[in-house]
Amino acid sequence: MQLISKSHIVKNNKTVANVNTALAAAACALLGTSPIVQADESVWEMDTALLYYGETDRVTAVEGVFSAKKDFGDEHIFSGKIVVDSLTRASASGAVVQLNAQTYTRPSGKGQYVIDVGDIPLDDTFHDTRVQLEAQWTQPLWNDMRGSTGVHLSKEYDYLSIAVNGSLTKDFNQKNTTVSAGLSLAFDTIDPEGGRPVAFSEMVIDEGQFANEEAYQAAFDATRQKDTDDKTTVDLMFGVTQIINRRMLMQFNYGYSMSDGYHTDPFKVLSVVNDKGLTQSLVHEDRPTERTRHSFYWQTKYALDSGVADISYRYATDDWDINSHTIDSRLRFNLSDNTYIQPHFRYYQQGAAEFYQPFLIKGITLLTFASSDYRLGEMTAYTLGIKYGVKMASGNEWAFRLEYYQQDPKNADFEAPGMLQQLDLYPSVKAVIAQVSYSF
Repeated sequence: MQLISKSHIVKNNKTVANVNTALAAAACALLGTSPIVQADESVWEMDTALLYYGETDRVTAVEGVFSAKKDFGDEHIFSGKIVVDSLTRASASGAVVQLNAQTYTRPSGKGQYVIDVGDIPLDDTFHDTRVQLEAQWTQPLWNDMRGSTGVHLSKEYDYLSIAVNGSLTKDFNQKNTTVSAGLSLAFDTIDPEGGRPVAFSEMVIDEGQFANEEAYQAAFDATRQKDTDDKTTVDLMFGVTQIINRRMLMQFNYGYSMSDGYHTDPFKVLSVVNDKGLTQSLVHEDRPTERTRHSFYWQTKYALDSGVADISYRYATDDWDINSHTIDSRLRFNLSDNTYIQPHFRYYQQGAAEFYQPFLIKGITLLTFASSDYRLGEMTAYTLGIKYGVKMASGNEWAFRLEYYQQDPKNADFEAPGMLQQLDLYPSVKAVIAQVSYSF
């Protein structure tokens, strides 16, 4: 999750120049480049935000963000960001619901936990803290062209990500048209607690069948790979932003992403069930080591007399056979010269990955890859919320956002055997999002 950055404020436009300035600033925000309008070289722009995300009976996240930006003259701009977030409570293991209690071994191999009859299998020991650092430098180059380069570092308990990026933007048509191209290279290192599970190895559960602790540990270690693994990702982005008229601009982007390496979630398992739907064993998932994605994005911003309308559509597809559609809309109303409200609606729909399996049937040959992670399954989701902002006499701004999120997994034509037909294998995920931000 990422906190939304400081919004560009478009007030009641009294002149054509004001409208064009606002649209130009919005165009720069879309492209991630610095505004053409000269900034105050002596002032740092600071943004802070605190976000709460809470799923019903599942994950809870608290995230804090501090970002700073300064123009050192002639549009030589530095920006930096620090993000700290903490995730706690329970995470879905991927196993199916049963009409009997189920025992699971914790990912570390140290201890077990029991899921009651009819409850969703959730690992209640889920906890992680992430620290993210970013720095970006942008400056003019030549002939209405600007360049930007940056670095990214993100560290979790068992995950390290390092990335570098660079982009070029060029203005045409009296700065009414902007073309951009960007490249990002990321290198991730994965070192999960307890080690990386061997693909499709059976979860070792100590139910009294081991002679001693050493025998259990030896069995557990046989299902693990102790060395770290990694993943590299290359992202390309090409975009065009066009000011249509005094009030409207549009942006079109094409994105290409190619990743190679460890994509498996080391904490997810699949239930192996018999023809009656009873779980016989639990095995660790395995995903392909390569993924190629394409995305097509369109966005329109329109300056109203009393605010801004913003709507976008994204289509994404990949070689895992996940195709998705996203519609996102915001309609900002200026209540006064210094206050506004902004309703928000987002709709998302995706198809299931070709290797998505909500469960495995005992006796049937295993697939090359398989995962029961509901995030890879067929689903629809929507977000509905509102934001309220107030700009003080000092020029500083407070903003408050409250949203409701619901994700509804679907059955992608899987026939459930036996008692699984009586159970909800695709429960909805519901969450509340609250954010407060302060810009100065």
